[in-house]
Amino acid sequence: MSEIEELLERFRRGPELVAVAMIGAAGSEVDYVPAPGAWSVRQIMAHLADSEMVGADRFRRVIAEDNPTLMVYDQDAWAAKLDYARRKPSHSMETFRRTRADNYELLKGLPEEAFARIGTHSERGKMMLLDVVRMYADHAEGHANQLRKTRAAFKSAKAAAPGH
Repeated sequence: MSEIEELLERFRRGPELVAVAMIGAAGSEVDYVPAPGAWSVRQIMAHLADSEMVGADRFRRVIAEDNPTLMVYDQDAWAAKLDYARRKPSHSMETFRRTRADNYELLKGLPEEAFARIGTHSERGKMMLLDVVRMYADHAEGHANQLRKTRAAFKSAKAAAPGH
């Protein structure tokens, strides 16, 4: 399997990893914040959904335009102003899954040379399409891990609570 094929498989599997990390998450668990400034399960899921939509735009710009600018976005402002604390995790999961599937369908059909196309990220500088895909594959994997840790912290806090 080529590097691109392996990366696309990691990218495709992102929603599966997140879904597994979410199995059984419900009630007060989805709103538990493990530390000041950290995000709850609900907020992580909303972020994944919105971030994947940003990725959809970035992928399409790099594929279709010559050296487009890929603007950074303020994820904390999005979390606060797009009401991540109230969005339904199941809806966010479905948005993430559907958008990732659309992105995967677009990417898997590209010729290998398309992955060398360049965009300029407003903070990271020049990035090949391959780099952008890797960033989003890593993103889902990282947040699946964060979801597992947040849920484990909730269980530990609940077990340590008086009267439990």
